[in-house]
Amino acid sequence: MRVLLGLDALAARQGDPSAIAVGVFDGVHLGHQRLLHELLEFATELHAVPTVVTFQDHPDRLLRGSAPPLLVSVAHRLRLLRRTGVQCVVVLEFDTKLKSWPARTFAERVLVQGLSCRGLLLGFDSAFGNDRAGTPEHLSEIGRELGFLVRTGTPLFVDGKPISSTAIREAIAAGDLEQSRRLLGRWPGILGKVVHGDGQGKRLGVPTANIHPFTEVLPPHGVYAALAICDGEPLPAVANLGVRPTLGAGLERRLEVHLLDFAGDLYGRSLEVAFVRRLRAERKFADLDELVGQMGHDIAAARAVFAG
Repeated sequence: MRVLLGLDALAARQGDPSAIAVGVFDGVHLGHQRLLHELLEFATELHAVPTVVTFQDHPDRLLRGSAPPLLVSVAHRLRLLRRTGVQCVVVLEFDTKLKSWPARTFAERVLVQGLSCRGLLLGFDSAFGNDRAGTPEHLSEIGRELGFLVRTGTPLFVDGKPISSTAIREAIAAGDLEQSRRLLGRWPGILGKVVHGDGQGKRLGVPTANIHPFTEVLPPHGVYAALAICDGEPLPAVANLGVRPTLGAGLERRLEVHLLDFAGDLYGRSLEVAFVRRLRAERKFADLDELVGQMGHDIAAARAVFAG
């Protein structure tokens, strides 16, 4: 998958015509996945490259002065978009310049001049451009003038409601992993780099991978049966999310992951961690012996989750 960062990279692009979807695609949830599947079909029909135009941060931060925390980081979003089969992603910074552009200017400079647009696929509730004037109706008029087709994607409903990043954010924060999975199409998780920690896990006989950074929406603190996805392979694991009160670690939130039956060096590598089931809440133990004993119970509980 080709990734173009910023308007300058877009201006220098040379390539085949594109079929394009524009949006934040926060979480790349099941609703997004349906739209992107329709984009692949649209691109095949038009003999064009399936392309996504997305943004570094949520446009609401500039448009409304605040925005909800993103479900996934940009790096994680790109990994998830790659899995859908999209062949090109343009990542733009939503700044005051882009905010001021009317829909026609965006269509001319980004879609047509930058990406040789043959088709634009819109979400069922999407609109863009200054004052959100770029509705499907208005963009269809612009498309007829500039030479590209405009279609609207089919919404996906769960429990009678369209899937939304807001609903997923609320489910994750409440610790409802099953509902999160129903809406995302996968277990909720994070992507981060494995960094050196203080070595406490290794000294206690349970070596862990310390993940940093993690900026995504996270479930409540606790110990989880998890999947650690390394080089595309999901490996069973136990994840501890919290402040490690027994070790006196303070208030800094950490994510430490112990991969079951794994031997190898993960330092410096990207690791995707998916939370599957909460095993217990975070707690402070009387001493290290009690903590180590509980770690053994946690590992056994995680094995039982994956065995089932």
